[in-house]
Amino acid sequence: MTVDRDALKRTAALRAIDYVEDGMVVGLGTGSTAYFVVEGLGARVADGLKITGIPTSERTATQARSLHIPLATFAEHQQIDLTIDGADEVERGSLNLIKGLGGALLREKIVAAASRQLIIVVDQEKLVGRLGEHTPVPVEVTQFGWQATAARLTQLGATPVLRHAAEDHPFITDGGNYILDCRFARIIDPAMLEADIGRIVGVVESGLFVGRSAAVIVASAGGVEVLKRGAA
Repeated sequence: MTVDRDALKRTAALRAIDYVEDGMVVGLGTGSTAYFVVEGLGARVADGLKITGIPTSERTATQARSLHIPLATFAEHQQIDLTIDGADEVERGSLNLIKGLGGALLREKIVAAASRQLIIVVDQEKLVGRLGEHTPVPVEVTQFGWQATAARLTQLGATPVLRHAAEDHPFITDGGNYILDCRFARIIDPAMLEADIGRIVGVVESGLFVGRSAAVIVASAGGVEVLKRGAA
């Protein structure tokens, strides 16, 4: 049986936007699942919902503007009521995350840190027993000296690979940085690893999101489930 993952993502996204209330400042995520969230919010705005969005990428900002979702920056709002975003991996129980395969991890983490509540939307394929099972940890680094930064990440047990937008052109984030996709043999303590990566000079931010998600909405062929941290 073939599973339509886009249909699952859309179902979960529509469930997530039920959390959005009139007058909220809403963080708008980046990626394939977040696309459906913004699409659904655009439909609700067209029906009269009053919100202000803070996008996590230029790509999301472009989509939101096309749907006439009012946007603002942190100059106007330093506190966000609710952010809805996707994830590349979600660890069962802890609800710790790996994010950043879409390239917006720095802005995503800034928005998540400023949010009263972070709701993650995924399909069932993103759930794992331990982070790193299928996905590398993206690490955003400065262009200057990235080779030295990669060497330090190797000392932490990573196998870092410079992400490319094309064969001969490195991927560059909205912030003008590179991304090293780092494979780890095992991630036993995500919080410690997040801290260790953050202490490396040249690292801007990592795609480990530890202890930030309030709930994860998971869509599967059997329906939609809402996971809370600490649940089995």
